[in-house]
Amino acid sequence: MPSEDLAMSDLEQTFINEEFTATTVSPADLDEYLANGWRHFGTYFFRYNLGIFNDEIRRVVPLRIRLSEFSLSKSQARILRKNTDLRIEIRPIKITAKVEDLFERHKLRFKQHPPDSLYTFLSTEPSKTPCESLELGVYDQDRLVAASFFDAGRSALSGVYAVFDPDESHRSLGIFTMLKEIEFAIESGKQFYYQGYCYGGESFYDYKKRFRGTEAFDWNGNWDRFELTL
Repeated sequence: MPSEDLAMSDLEQTFINEEFTATTVSPADLDEYLANGWRHFGTYFFRYNLGIFNDEIRRVVPLRIRLSEFSLSKSQARILRKNTDLRIEIRPIKITAKVEDLFERHKLRFKQHPPDSLYTFLSTEPSKTPCESLELGVYDQDRLVAASFFDAGRSALSGVYAVFDPDESHRSLGIFTMLKEIEFAIESGKQFYYQGYCYGGESFYDYKKRFRGTEAFDWNGNWDRFELTL
């Protein structure tokens, strides 16, 4: 059972650093790529098992949630309750001026290496290239306060990126959009929700670890239950 403390002594395996480009990926193929540790930004697909964080070599750990084993923690239930006044819309991705404005405000949160554009993460035709992708819009009445983007496979959904209004940080909208994507995945009869990579040890990706039913990929083709602290 993998734990949050994944030290360098655990890294007795071949270094993996692979990439390819694809403009068309079927739902079944997307499931297979995700199950083997691949991620993608637009048409660029990649996977790697080691990364640099705080000048340290860290193990890169792909994560997913087995939805049959998912349940809300107390803190996640509180986030849902305090956002019951918000309206949710799920639709094919369409990058509007409102979404781009939200991205520009959101990226001010990053003190180092802020992303240049939403198209760093999405293709120029994000709803269908390279695969079916959807947008979850979050509205306070008619004001867009958050948007997240996710891919749809045959048996899985995979989170890609999310933006939110920094003035609404008290709402924990990053977690809220993930919870709503998970809810949509369950309602759609999916088996897995992929929340992306984290690092071994502590990092800014730790929020991805705090979901019940989470599994970690061992880079040898196996997914094991992830031992987490809620």
